[in-house]
Amino acid sequence: MTHIFVNIATTDLERAKAFYTSLGAGINPLFTDENAACIVWDDNVYFMVLTQEYFGTFTDKQLADPRTHAQVLIALSRDSREAVDAIVEAGVANGGTEPTEAKDYGFMYSRDLEDPDGNGIEFVFMEPQAAEQGPDSYLAEQGAGA
Repeated sequence: MTHIFVNIATTDLERAKAFYTSLGAGINPLFTDENAACIVWDDNVYFMVLTQEYFGTFTDKQLADPRTHAQVLIALSRDSREAVDAIVEAGVANGGTEPTEAKDYGFMYSRDLEDPDGNGIEFVFMEPQAAEQGPDSYLAEQGAGA
């Protein structure tokens, strides 16, 4: 089994913990201290939110400012379009921003959210049939029924 741990930096650990829990994520207290918080999305996906100082101990590279530089965009799936809308709306209500308009590709719906530090998260819903047969086949089938 593979687990994913995404390390992201924050300038305010308490603010970051409050933000991510407002989105429905949990916190694993066994891996949370004054330097880091383990944000639990599910049994396989975690964000390690690290203070900038602590994050810097893991690399010799200069840290990018997520407010001005994009280094990665993390995408997390949701079970429905409504769930995508709900989590982004919760994020905006709790200090995040939505930097772009919602995107509806017919087979996939997505919205972007930036946390208070500027880290980007994309929440997506893909029609299960499109995931199984591919977007082109799905869209062609949808057009054939119109």
